[in-house]
Parts: sequence; C-alpha cells; structure tokens
Amino acid sequence: MHQLSFTDMKFELRRKTRKTRTERVTERLDELVPWGDLLGLIRPFYFESGHRGRQPFDLELMLRIHLLQISYNLSDPQMEDFLHENITARNFVGLEMADRTPDESTILQFRHLLEKHNIGEQIFKTINERISQAGLRFCKGRIVDASFIEAPSSTKNNSGKRDP
Repeated sequence: MHQLSFTDMKFELRRKTRKTRTERVTERLDELVPWGDLLGLIRPFYFESGHRGRQPFDLELMLRIHLLQISYNLSDPQMEDFLHENITARNFVGLEMADRTPDESTILQFRHLLEKHNIGEQIFKTINERISQAGLRFCKGRIVDASFIEAPSSTKNNSGKRDP
C-alpha cells in the first residue's frame, strides 16, 4: 500500500459507516481481475516512456481506468469527471489527489489502442472467465442520464395564467 498524503488522510478520517457501491465494485474488481495476465496482453503494444515530451501514463493505471469505464458505462468525458470527483475511483486506479489525471483524449487513445490490436475482446473474455468462477458475470450495462431544463411553468391550469 502507498503512503497516504495529508489530503488522503483527511478523507480516511472522515470514513462513512458503510461502504459505497463504488467501493464494493472496486474491491471486487481488485480481487477478481487477473491484472498480471491483462498487463501482459497489452504491454507489447503500449507506448514506451523515456522519450522526449509528455510521458505516457502507467499501463496499469490506464487499464484500471478502462475497466471502471466499462463497469459504469461512462463516456470518455464522463470518465475524466468521475476520476476528478470520486475519491474511491482515484484510489482504485492509483491516483493520489495531487497526481495528474488522464484527460478524455488520453482515455480515448488507450481505448483505440486496444481496439486497433483487438485486445478489448481478449480482456473481456479473460475477465469473464475469472469472474464466472466466482459465480458472477461482467457485462455492459446502461445508465440513463437525466438533465434539468429550465422552462416556464405551464399555463394549463384553471386560471390560464402562469404560476408565480
């Protein structure tokens, strides 16, 4: 386990009385996913660090982000926001509060890398084999997103006037 920063300690001290859904999901993923096998599948195709310019993010970090994105069926911008807003997600992927967070284009490029080399299906198959042994199933879900739209009140009332 890594050393906690002061910000991380502040959050740890304010622990809740029960675990959140995200905490339960990430703990199960951490237990059941064969991280070494999946990293071995991707490593030959992943970007090498050590060159000039901005260095790529750690492969395991990007894989964990990818699995969270699949688990919650999030778009790339939603995944970036989820990482900024959710401390449990940051802990699961291995980011501390002060760490640089991958942006939506970095998340997109990683997914395109997996698609280009047909690794996504292998990852999904490997995870499902392992998870099914535990009596579970990993599949894509659907989350419906709602928006609030400002609109004037209805005039379809007894008086025919807008409600103040």
